[in-house]
Amino acid sequence: MSSNTVPTDAPEHCPGTGSEQAGKADACGGCPNQKICASATPKPPDPAIDEIAERLSHVKHTILILSGKGGVGKSTFTAHLAHGLASDDTKQVGVLDVDICGPSIPRVMGLEGEEVHQSGSGWSPVYVEDNLGVMSVGFLLGSPDDAVIWRGPKKNGLIKQFLRDVDWGEIDYLLIDTPPGTSDEHLSIAQYLSKANIDGAVIITTPQEVALLDVRKEISFCRKVNMPILGVVENMSGFVCKNCKKESLLFPPTTGGAEKMAADSGVDFLGKLPLDPRLGQCCDEGKSFLTEVPDSPATHAFKNIIGNIIQRCNKGGSTEPDTGETQMDIN
Repeated sequence: MSSNTVPTDAPEHCPGTGSEQAGKADACGGCPNQKICASATPKPPDPAIDEIAERLSHVKHTILILSGKGGVGKSTFTAHLAHGLASDDTKQVGVLDVDICGPSIPRVMGLEGEEVHQSGSGWSPVYVEDNLGVMSVGFLLGSPDDAVIWRGPKKNGLIKQFLRDVDWGEIDYLLIDTPPGTSDEHLSIAQYLSKANIDGAVIITTPQEVALLDVRKEISFCRKVNMPILGVVENMSGFVCKNCKKESLLFPPTTGGAEKMAADSGVDFLGKLPLDPRLGQCCDEGKSFLTEVPDSPATHAFKNIIGNIIQRCNKGGSTEPDTGETQMDIN
């Protein structure tokens, strides 16, 4: 990814304010900020970028989980992707929760009330299992009900500290749960990870068009900051009755749903996740739905999607549509 941050509403081919061509490139002609950009002294790269790249050099696969809007199940998916990957005892998995204002990962993963500990090598993650560690701003709050009322610079500073100072050790997968949208935190993450080896982003949506509108913006954001896209997951694609296990549509896709949107956008479609009421109960109780309800159609769908993500990571990511499925064996 480019370390030169370009606003998401910038004109096409804008070189960005940190570029040597700022205010001088052909695309700058007619821009109201052209003189300001041309006369500004270019800022040196943030030294934290290299420090973060060094810290994450021990991570084999880094995956960002994004969503265009809130309430689509991004953190729930992140937690269960982590549980699924960690079901292989030979793999070390980390979850970094950078949703500063809405840190739900501690509750979903059964870690509420835990605290962060420091060692000589940095902040130590809180462990769910021996091979599954978690870091979240939720561990820094006095109470789960405390609001994080911070302006952008302070939030971005914590994101930098999380990326630079958490001691993950040698791990196979680092999952980064981000806040919804394409704003301050996302630009900071893109900048700070510009020299790190990132497999790509998994984008979560629901079937209705109001959610897909924001997902298209998320795809556009990823392309503008040169972030690879592993694919799109359609969450809450239907409702599964826990008794008869039949599925009915909750949000009928008026424009073809996430699968058609992914095909139109030229990105992979990773699969559909039906909604099982027991999933919400497991999240409230901090348990893994995959092990608590192994016979649910939602669990089988999770397995297929996790297998698809592993497959794409192992082959270096993908942005072309792919309908193949690889089921993962989850104990």
